[in-house]
Amino acid sequence: MMDVARLAGVSHQTVSRVLNDHPNVRQSTRSRVLWSMQELGYRPNSAARTLVTGHSRTIGVIGLDSTLYGPAATMHGVDDAARHADYRVNTVGLASIDRLSVLEAVERLATAGVEGVVVIAPLSSASEALADLPTDIPTVVVNAHPESGIASVTVDQADGAQRATEHLLAAGRGTVWHVAGPANWSESKGRVEGWMRALDEAKVDVPPPLTGDWSARSGYEAGRVLARLPEVTAVFAGNDHMALGLLRALHEFGRAVPDEVCVVGFDDIPEAAYFTPPLTTVRQDFSEVGRRCVRLLIGQIESTGDAAECSVVMPELVVRRSSTPNKVP
Repeated sequence: MMDVARLAGVSHQTVSRVLNDHPNVRQSTRSRVLWSMQELGYRPNSAARTLVTGHSRTIGVIGLDSTLYGPAATMHGVDDAARHADYRVNTVGLASIDRLSVLEAVERLATAGVEGVVVIAPLSSASEALADLPTDIPTVVVNAHPESGIASVTVDQADGAQRATEHLLAAGRGTVWHVAGPANWSESKGRVEGWMRALDEAKVDVPPPLTGDWSARSGYEAGRVLARLPEVTAVFAGNDHMALGLLRALHEFGRAVPDEVCVVGFDDIPEAAYFTPPLTTVRQDFSEVGRRCVRLLIGQIESTGDAAECSVVMPELVVRRSSTPNKVP
């Protein structure tokens, strides 16, 4: 730091102010200090900085070790939001979200000096694991139950599913069939709830749901069952990958989409607009989920936030060709 100060022609206190992004530094001085740092190859010592400030500016993220789009996109959203807030991220991936695994992960992150933890908990079994979280570590949970007493950020899965189902009913279909995700996932339960609520409010028959495992293969297998039933004219798939498999099965059985069968998915994965036909789906804003998680966590770290605040992100129905005969290209 003294070398940087000497080259920039300023005091080491000024260098410190630039490093800490202090507002009372002229832009010309700041630019000169940053140039000097680059010339000398200077990098701040994060360990020393932590000792001086008492803050590591590092948060921990605990999530399911999975390549599934939802958990992976959520983790990316938190990581991106943390970097924009000038926080580093220490990530722990778990094979399962159970009580012992979560507690061990929190302890590991606390030992590493994180200031707070975000837990991405898509499985229903997470409720038991979250009940025993340490109270001395700021924590935010993605998909925690609203009555858990823990700060949380949740996408309203039921609302998204209800919108999708109402959209299909508005297309003149007598009822809507559903290919649900695994029963032990909270997102799956919320989507089943919204689907059933829309059908109940419309006073139409509620067909028995089929269950998949989020994969295109399971959607394909469900599609082979549904394609054989002439009364099936609309299907809400629990995620876009299962919708992809469903579209393949309907094509193989000669069931035209959307003229004979309308299809809606959930997630709005990047490939959804390029399915054949382009897939109507429910978009979850994972970037917004990440921003809210980091905002709530930093609020707790800085003692300005509510440790039990629950923030709900509303999903968006994205209408494409798969559900709109002769309307949307």
